[in-house]
Amino acid sequence: MPLIQNTYGKGRVRIMRVKRDDERHEVRELTVRAMLSGAFEASYTEGDNASVIATDSIKNIVNIVARNHVGAENEAFASALAAYFLDHYAHVEKVEIFASETKWARLAVDGAPHAHSFLLDANGRPSVKLAATRAGTTISSGIEGFTFMKTTESGWENYWMDEATTLKPTADRLFATSMDASWLWSTAPVSYAAANANVFEAALKVFATTYSPGVQNTMYLMGEAVLAAVPEIAEISLACPNKHYLPIDLSPFGRSFDGQVFVPTDEPHGQIECTVGRG
Repeated sequence: MPLIQNTYGKGRVRIMRVKRDDERHEVRELTVRAMLSGAFEASYTEGDNASVIATDSIKNIVNIVARNHVGAENEAFASALAAYFLDHYAHVEKVEIFASETKWARLAVDGAPHAHSFLLDANGRPSVKLAATRAGTTISSGIEGFTFMKTTESGWENYWMDEATTLKPTADRLFATSMDASWLWSTAPVSYAAANANVFEAALKVFATTYSPGVQNTMYLMGEAVLAAVPEIAEISLACPNKHYLPIDLSPFGRSFDGQVFVPTDEPHGQIECTVGRG
């Protein structure tokens, strides 16, 4: 029987990079998955491991490249890691890197950012996905679990109604989501960090300042704004699960609902996804 496809590698390689060229240190903590494709068929079909780079070696290579590039932005680090495999192993045809960042925020002491003390920034995990062959490379940046909310200027009306519909329409509801998003680079920006910051600035400005008739429309407008703000991005994909905040019925206690007391729940949740690209 034919072996149709194969890939292997090392997952959950955790690495903290600390750039300490001067008194002000920079930190980047990543969880990396590195996957290799190429001339590895014999290890599957014949039990011949002669061409297989041990997954422990893959982990060691992540560490080596991290030491060689302690100050590199995540996208540049992923590129350097893929290049290491392609440069050192002729039988590796494709490398896929996924790196998720645990963000650390600089600790403020007496109102001033400290040079080498940090607090965990729990809102969202920046990520990088890279696929490289000798013919070319594609790279996407993204964010996982980026959570934001607004308490008004959002509604849900004029949707399909039938015998299964129980949800009541509203022109004023709380809108909260924990967004996963990724954006595909057509060309490298001057600074990935600056360009990624522009992504968030453009998207969140739309979210905060425009009325939302539904998550679908808001996601599309956010995607449009990102593409307008960052010309190096070819397309952006967004997934926005609802984090529901349901009105609590206080009428048994002689109190009416006035948009101030809710019960949080995210199970089950609406899962809305879209990709916005250039025409």
